[in-house]
Amino acid sequence: MTLDANYLRGTMAAVLSLLQHSTCPENLSFHFLTAHSENELVLSIKATFPYLKFKIYRFESNRVRGKISKSIRHALDQPLNYARIYLADILPHNVERVIYLDSDLVVVDDIAKLWDVEMENKVVAAPEYCHANFSQYFTNAFWSDTEMAKIFSGRKPCYFNTGVMVIDVEKWRRGGYTQKLEFWMGVQKMKRIYQLGSLPPFLLVFAGEMKAVNHRWNQHGLGGDNFEGKCRTLHPGPISLLHWSGKGKPWLRLDSRKPCVVDYLWAPYDLYRSSKHSLDE
Repeated sequence: MTLDANYLRGTMAAVLSLLQHSTCPENLSFHFLTAHSENELVLSIKATFPYLKFKIYRFESNRVRGKISKSIRHALDQPLNYARIYLADILPHNVERVIYLDSDLVVVDDIAKLWDVEMENKVVAAPEYCHANFSQYFTNAFWSDTEMAKIFSGRKPCYFNTGVMVIDVEKWRRGGYTQKLEFWMGVQKMKRIYQLGSLPPFLLVFAGEMKAVNHRWNQHGLGGDNFEGKCRTLHPGPISLLHWSGKGKPWLRLDSRKPCVVDYLWAPYDLYRSSKHSLDE
């Protein structure tokens, strides 16, 4: 996970949810990436979770700053949003598999079930959404370029959300996937081919080439769209993970006294609850 002052409240809620629903919480080990001072964050985490097994790694923003192209939402342009691309370079070599999680989610099932997914020789595993309009994630400049559009030939590309991914770090390193993602970020700088931050490079590299897992592991979009963040309801079916992707974050909506109904599912994990709101109101 990443650690950022603006999302620390969400990160701590996510960690609490993971611990509470794990059959063996002592087996959980956390790797946090941050662009800020590690000392303050270490103290904050230790004060909240004294027995948590974790390490904090410094992500150098300069590593990606010149590669970022402006997207449709300012939050998506932050260097730390691209840290997931560099996980394999930053983590120690004895780490062979990780679950990457965004900070705006809570897990309501045993995360070991996701960890145990059979990767079937794939580098990334995540829920796929093949009913989504895949073409909307790229601009006309991309689709009108026959050479670029060929990248998906022979594949059945589907949308997936990069906020929940199981990653075979060892295969990632061997396959040079950081460089493959950076290649498309370079193309984007020269010829604008997408508008959504760090997601489209992942789609270009992995869509149609990944292991699909059950949708219950990413009930995403609870934060609404990227422009207004309007309230959304849950999709039908079993749920193991609730994800407030989109503009609306549950802690901000609760503090503003304008929560969506789904935000009350996040509230029990809020360790920084503001005195401005109460679940009884």
